Formats: sequence, structure tokens, C-alpha cells
Amino acid sequence: MNKLVVMKFGGTSVEDAVAINRTAGIVRGRIEKGLTPIVVVSAMAKVTDQLLAAAAAAGRGDRSGALAITARLRSRHKETATVLLVSEEVKQQTQTVVDHTQIAPPELATLLISIDAEFDGLDEVLRGLAAVGELTPRISDMIVSMGERLSSRMIAEAFSQRGLNGVHVDARKCIITDNQHGKAIPDDAMIEARLKEHVLPHASEGRTVVMGGFIGSYVAPNAVADDKIITTTLGRGGSDFTAALVGGGIDAGAIEIWTDVNGIMTTDPRIVPEALRVKTISFEEAAELAYFGAKVLHPATILPAVKKNIPVLVLNSRNPENEGTRIISLAPHCQSPFKSIAAKRKLTIIDVVASRMLMSHGYLKAIFDVFDKHKCAVDMVSTSEVSVSLTVDSNEKLPDIAADLSKLADVKYEGRKALICLVGENIRGQNGISARVFNAIKHVNVRMISQGASEINMSFMIEEDDVEEAIRSLHAEFFASPDPEIFDVEAVKAAR
Repeated sequence: MNKLVVMKFGGTSVEDAVAINRTAGIVRGRIEKGLTPIVVVSAMAKVTDQLLAAAAAAGRGDRSGALAITARLRSRHKETATVLLVSEEVKQQTQTVVDHTQIAPPELATLLISIDAEFDGLDEVLRGLAAVGELTPRISDMIVSMGERLSSRMIAEAFSQRGLNGVHVDARKCIITDNQHGKAIPDDAMIEARLKEHVLPHASEGRTVVMGGFIGSYVAPNAVADDKIITTTLGRGGSDFTAALVGGGIDAGAIEIWTDVNGIMTTDPRIVPEALRVKTISFEEAAELAYFGAKVLHPATILPAVKKNIPVLVLNSRNPENEGTRIISLAPHCQSPFKSIAAKRKLTIIDVVASRMLMSHGYLKAIFDVFDKHKCAVDMVSTSEVSVSLTVDSNEKLPDIAADLSKLADVKYEGRKALICLVGENIRGQNGISARVFNAIKHVNVRMISQGASEINMSFMIEEDDVEEAIRSLHAEFFASPDPEIFDVEAVKAAR
């Protein structure tokens, strides 16, 4: 049995000293079972948003606003570090956080100096940015990476103090990417080589490696030292992706994604309170759900795990006894038609109409070349005799995309749309399933439909305002008698 396990903890799992202590307890439990954890952590909750806000403020020339944000972040990190590293005995002898540091261990003093140095450097960057007034993607990555760099260092020190033999490894030494700032593409071969160099030796000696998620680096041509390494990021939610890349790179026995919910649910419990936990699901089904809006998992998380056939577990750090959701290559057969319903909001429908050119050679290629040029992914496509309709994420590039498409045909687009995705096994082979779906939402106007392109996914577009009503109606129709082998029916019974 492979004893290496990658454990990723999200922002709410490391949001403060209480949460980090809880995380340390979970990691200790894995060590006591004979496993060797490699821990990947996000920034503390809301830190990434605040760093982005500071960068934006500086970019528009608001130096004082940017520095005010970083002052609060500096204070939050230093206070959390102090609470984590000062023993209970010292806390009882002193009254305030400031007093704690007077008789604190030397490790705390070193960590506080490091935190101050990081924020001093960040403030210097923000002052320069405010003077220049231009926020580049490269500078944005450097600023926003601060959250993971600080949390991972702080948590590694906290683990050491708690007897977990924690050691910090800068993720930028291992997660090597291209130079596409904001959503960099990882280099799997380089990552595997770097993990063997920087992570596996620690693990083999029983140390608990702690790395920041979300961040990586681009090695500039002719680089000969670490100061030539340029910070990149994998995109929002990228800590999950980091965990999967690490898991795949070291051939881990499992990848655990620790969040603040009990696993993948039949739908968003904020919309349907009686939503069920999905106990087991396939890689393919989980990937569809992640891409189409299930926020519990980053869409790219599944890919490295699929390549190496590594099971992924989605677990709750606030309820670690819960079994969560297990994602494996071949899930057991499910008696229920669907396993989960996801929604992807803030979409736009683009209609391209050209009555004389639709069937001409190369016309569809010309359309998709426009989206490729603007690096804009398409979610759904529908064609008729005279038109092509596509759905994309609503973003600032839409006017430019429409302008380029208008050179080929007449173009119009409508925003505030949402895609509803129902995922299950062998949807194509279930007679009457479409009738049940659309009868359940007969009071909702459907704009586009996709069925048959995938055996496990049925999707349709509706108005954004109709999402919650549609999901409630569909959940009532398809999860009234759930399969107890796949869904946690007992939890619902206990709640009643």
C-alpha cells in the first residue's frame, strides 16, 4: 500500500488559529494511521480577495488604500502566528498578544521577522505600482501569491511545534509552469522531477511537508539561480489543482481535498437544504460537475488523478469523522437517474447568423478561431440551418469577440444566462429521461439544450433568475427515492 497521502486544506480550513489547530489534529490522525502526509494549503480565508483589492487600488493610484489593506493583513498574520506558536503556559503568564512575544520561543521571533519582511516587500511593490498606475498580470501574480506563501510557512512552523515534524517547501520550487500569468499551465515532467528533488527526501525521513497551493513559477531562459524564477498562479481555486499535481507527481496513494462541506452533494444545499451527500462518484462524473459549477472541487483537480488512477476524497475539516465523497475510476452502478445537479451562472449566449455561409467549407473553423484568438472557452454549441449559438463565460472580451465574429456574420449576444447540468451514468440509454427533466421544469423557459454529446451529462440554458426554482424542481423529481448505495440517505433520516 502506498503510504503517501496529499492533503489539501482550503481557506476556511486555515482561516485562523482555531482552524489551523483543527487541521493539525487531522494531519496527526493520518500520521497515527501510518501514512505520510504532504500538506497543501490555501491562503487564509479572504486573504486572496484582499490582496487582489490592494493590487487593484494601487493600480488606480490609490496608494493609501492599498497600504491600509496590507496593514490589516500584516496584523492578522502576525497575530495568528503568535497565537499558534505561544504555548498555553506563556499565555497564562501574559495578558496580551504583544506581551506573549516577550517570552515566546525563538521560532516565533524568526517567523514574525519573516512576515514583516514579506509585507515590507509587498508595500514597496504597491508604492511603485501606484506611481506607475499599471497593474500587469506578472505583478498581480507576485502580489496575490503572498497569501499562500505566508500561510504555508506559518502552518509548517505550527506543525513543528505540535510534534508533527513540519517542514516548509516553497511550492514555486516544484510547480513549474509556462508564463501565462493568472492561469499558468503546469509542466508535468518538470513538476515530477522537482518533487523528487525537494519533497520526497523530506517525506522519506518522516517530515510533514507543507506547501502553498495555487502558486507556481516560470523558469526564465538561461536562469541560473532562484532569483530568476518568476512567480505564476494557476487561477482561482488552484490549490486543488496543486494538490492533484503533487499527488500525480509523487504517485500518492490518495489525494484528500479538505473543505467546509461533507463532500459532493446532489446539489447546492443552500438552494435545496435536503440535498444528499454523494458517497461515491466516478472521475468522469466529478469532472463534469466541477466544470459546470460544483464549487466544491476545481475542474482541473481530476486530471492528474485520472492519469495515475489515484482516488480523490472530498472531506470536511469541520466534521472529519464524516466519510465525505470518494472519487474513483469506476463507481458502483446507481439506481437513480442522476447523481448531482450543478449550475454555472454568469454566462452569455452568442448567436451567429449567416444564411449563405453556414454550410460552406471552413466556416465553423473560422468561428472557433475567433474564440481561440481571445482564449475564450465555449461551454455549449447548437447549430441550425442558418445560425450557430454558443455559450461562454460573461467577460470583458465579449465586445471584441463580437466585433471579430461580425466580420463573418450577423452577431448578437445576451447575458445573465445560466447552464443547468445534470450528471449521471448512461443518460443516453434511459428511455423517457428527457421527458421527465423538461416536465419537471415546464414552468421555466429553456433557451438551449445539449443531450447526446456525453453519456453522463444533460445540460440546458435558462435565465439566471430561474436557476434556484429549476434546481428545486429537478431535485424533487429525481431524488425523491435515492439509491442508498450511492447517497447518504441515513443522514437525512437522522436530521428528520
